[in-house]
Amino acid sequence: MIRPLFASLFLLAATPVLAEPTVVVLSFDGVRHDHIDLGELPSFERIAREGARAEALVPIFPSSTFPNHVALATGAPADASGIVGNHFLDPELGEFDYGNDARFIEAEPLWSSAERQGVRAATFFWVGSETDWRGTGASYRMAPFDGEIGESEKVDQILAWLDLPAAERPRLVMSWWHGADAAGHRNGPEHEETAAMLRRQDRWLGTLLAGIDARKLWEELTLIVVSDHGMVAVRETHDLGAALEDAEIPARVFHASAVANVHLQRPEDAPRAVAVLSALPNVRAFTRAGFPKQLRYDHARSGDVIALAEPGTALWRAYRGLDLLHRAGSPFGRVVGAHGYDPATTADVHGIFVALGRGVGSGVRLPRVRTLDVAATVSALLGIEAPAQSEGSAIPLSGTQR
Repeated sequence: MIRPLFASLFLLAATPVLAEPTVVVLSFDGVRHDHIDLGELPSFERIAREGARAEALVPIFPSSTFPNHVALATGAPADASGIVGNHFLDPELGEFDYGNDARFIEAEPLWSSAERQGVRAATFFWVGSETDWRGTGASYRMAPFDGEIGESEKVDQILAWLDLPAAERPRLVMSWWHGADAAGHRNGPEHEETAAMLRRQDRWLGTLLAGIDARKLWEELTLIVVSDHGMVAVRETHDLGAALEDAEIPARVFHASAVANVHLQRPEDAPRAVAVLSALPNVRAFTRAGFPKQLRYDHARSGDVIALAEPGTALWRAYRGLDLLHRAGSPFGRVVGAHGYDPATTADVHGIFVALGRGVGSGVRLPRVRTLDVAATVSALLGIEAPAQSEGSAIPLSGTQR
């Protein structure tokens, strides 16, 4: 009988030594959980067939782009990360307006966590990645953000990073893609333009898959594709700033589709502001202290009063682009798209989660998983600890098939 120590040494010698694990995370903006069932999406179909697919990815509140890209990277909800919207006011740092200044992020992001633990990271457009977070940033990063840059350039750069010598190559790559967000906002989630946009994105995803195939990287690389949120059809809009102005309540209002943060000039106006806004159809308003605790939104940046719209209603400034589309088209039944709604009660804001490669079983089907769990999952695949403020747990990608 072979002694256990000798048996272990024999098994180690017989096992091929693989390169260190690599994880590529792509975020497709605004892709609803069921959009990848639209057909004619062979790249998504391949990942789901050969890898893992969750029923949906449940975002944090608010189900908007910046809070959820930060949640994907940190594992932290809005009250912990401080990113309460795409546009908000900080009492000390000032206005954040679709920005990329990492000083506003109050939870450690994945790229900083990885670099702190000796894993080189690369980012190609991800919220907060353009500047160092508390002195640590990604080794490679594309900046400044440019929405005109397409997925072709992103695929080329990701493959170029993967082609670097081992000592220079990043083992964590994160990239934002256009997804179906713009088309969904313009025409609603059910429109053919939304499906057509996703088909174009799928072709670029296929180019990336082919590049990974050609390099024979699947034994060491995991590809995770997510979205930050889904999309809800909207037929009614309100301008809360105008309503408060009519009531002679001076305030700064930060509209964000389903939620609006109101900073009052006179804090004593809060009860009256709540009453004025709650009188609008399909709108509920709260003082920050009275806002539902389960939504994890209690932060100084949330304002004195917070308003919530019901699905199908959006809170936008008058004459904003999407509001103009709605006003011009509403007599003809025009639909636009919005998000930000409570994910616990609005399934249409749920996104996608699919994965392929190292550590992922074939044909795995998962229930709904949380955006908060993505950072912990990536960290587990890389063999490092999750970011410091992460509240998530690793998703079982090799779980029971069904």
